[in-house]
Amino acid sequence: MRMKRVIVNDRKSTRDDVNDFLTFEEFVKEKLNSIGEQLKICMVNLYTHLPTSCISLEVVKGMIRALDLLSSLKSLLHEVGFASERSQLVLKDCVHTLTLLLGFSVPNLEDFKTIRTWCLANACLIFCTASGSAKLYTEGMTPLDLLVIDEAAQLKECESAIPLQLPGLRHAILIGDEKQLPAMVKSKISKQAGFGRSLFGRLVLLGHERHLLNIQYRMHPSISLFPKREFYNNQILDGPNIKQGSHEKCFLSGKMYGPYSFIDIANGKEDYDRGHSLKNMVEVAVVCEIVASLYREFTQTKKRVSIGVISPYKAQVNAIQERVREHSEASGTDFSVRVRSVDGFQGGEDDVIIISTVRCNEKGSVGFLSNLERANVMLTRARYCLWILGNEATLISSNSIWKKLILDAKKRKCFYNAHDDKDLAQAIATALMDLGQLHILLNADSLLFKNAKWKVCFTNEFQSSIEKIKDTEVRREVISLLTKLSNGWRQSDKDKGVMVHGGTCAKLLEKYEVKGQLNLMWSVDVVQENSDYVQVLKIWDVLPISDAPELEKRLEIMFCSYTTDNMNLCMLRCVDGDAVVPIRLPVNSSSSHEAKAEADPVPVEVLSKPLSSLCLNG
Repeated sequence: MRMKRVIVNDRKSTRDDVNDFLTFEEFVKEKLNSIGEQLKICMVNLYTHLPTSCISLEVVKGMIRALDLLSSLKSLLHEVGFASERSQLVLKDCVHTLTLLLGFSVPNLEDFKTIRTWCLANACLIFCTASGSAKLYTEGMTPLDLLVIDEAAQLKECESAIPLQLPGLRHAILIGDEKQLPAMVKSKISKQAGFGRSLFGRLVLLGHERHLLNIQYRMHPSISLFPKREFYNNQILDGPNIKQGSHEKCFLSGKMYGPYSFIDIANGKEDYDRGHSLKNMVEVAVVCEIVASLYREFTQTKKRVSIGVISPYKAQVNAIQERVREHSEASGTDFSVRVRSVDGFQGGEDDVIIISTVRCNEKGSVGFLSNLERANVMLTRARYCLWILGNEATLISSNSIWKKLILDAKKRKCFYNAHDDKDLAQAIATALMDLGQLHILLNADSLLFKNAKWKVCFTNEFQSSIEKIKDTEVRREVISLLTKLSNGWRQSDKDKGVMVHGGTCAKLLEKYEVKGQLNLMWSVDVVQENSDYVQVLKIWDVLPISDAPELEKRLEIMFCSYTTDNMNLCMLRCVDGDAVVPIRLPVNSSSSHEAKAEADPVPVEVLSKPLSSLCLNG
């Protein structure tokens, strides 16, 4: 039996369709697909959204069974065809189930307002905001027996009065924590008048009986230890799920990234933005580097992770959001990043929480960061890892809860320096360059050179010249060259710049090109450290290529004043693997002594005179 295709899937046929025929089985399949999808949408909406007082459990089970049978029938039609015995049995069962559902009916309502009123009037469980409960004062509404207010300590007393006046209420339960943030009140006068006080807070002050939920099921024990002691007098216990091994998760390698860490950002800089909110771009750089590391790890392991970044200052939140946007928007559901203020994070939680405290000043001023409720919220949002970023000196000087936290972290061996992590150190250095804080980087003890193979000495001329470089990329390239030089890297002879002046200058001075615009001028020099002479890097200047000959001329005069022994020691070279390492020689060494390097040195030529006669310059 064949049928002409006149209308298929509610679409009018075209001239080309007129002679297109379907078998009866094909027709049934198409109609079943079309009607089945509409029926599924209708049934799912009904048993999901209708009040339970209007739809019985038996009807819901019947709808679910009918949908399962329709799905089975569709599969059988494609596998064994319509005429098979199995298909016929499933079809019969499906029709019987749908017939039973014919006895179920709902009111014939059409406009949104009427449907909404009908649903509310018949609902036995309603979820809404406190202010939204005002819409429940509807004629024909079934009286409610019980009111439960969640986050009651954050709800203003006047707002609590809205749901408490609902007709028929016999019981009210307030759930909240007065040790966390109260309602937000911007007006100082209103705040002083107690406008922000909650009904929950009032009842606590009046000594009303309350019940403590004394088991927490969120935080790793290392995270909960400090807030339990400082905020809850050790009355809170860790749940059984927290004590299981499944709550131990490692997202990044290294002790710094364990369950609980304070990471000291020694070189931060707090600044006000246009909106008079504080930000610390060095901490922003560290946060972004940690998030980037987490994302790189996620791409390898594919382990689901949610990251929350909390800061008390809006400007800091905005700065971090701007920098991590590529990860938060394009990373998918298994890797999520959200950046919020403390107020925006109350009630929330994530696998990893990174706190940016922002404050960095000599006075130890931390503003509202010292607020205990605010600190409590920040410190209790993490499930598996909590990493706190801040300036140790500032927070210790504040004599606030943060001083206690740092001392506790040190006692528990959870205190770390950001510059001990190579990637964080590089992020901090880049941030300081962008901020123009080069004086912090250009000293021998800076995070760039602290662990380098070579000690680096800078002239005033170099310091002045690099400050004048406005191009960020050029400035970064100079710093990159200095970092590589301090760790033993050297350019090949073919890449080195040619000296205009020959003589001593050509033997001692090195000239490296920077972005085709500048020359970095440097040499190896010698300094005395206790009873040793040690080779160091002397950075003379970074200047336009056209100005290099003039500096060569001046340095030629100075180099000529070096003694032979001094020149020989400057020119000595010791290679350890692929790196050039500095040579260290005792001051009282004689010509029979051999030079010794810092790591498996190769023998070097013997000096012609006792080293004690060397004349050290620079």
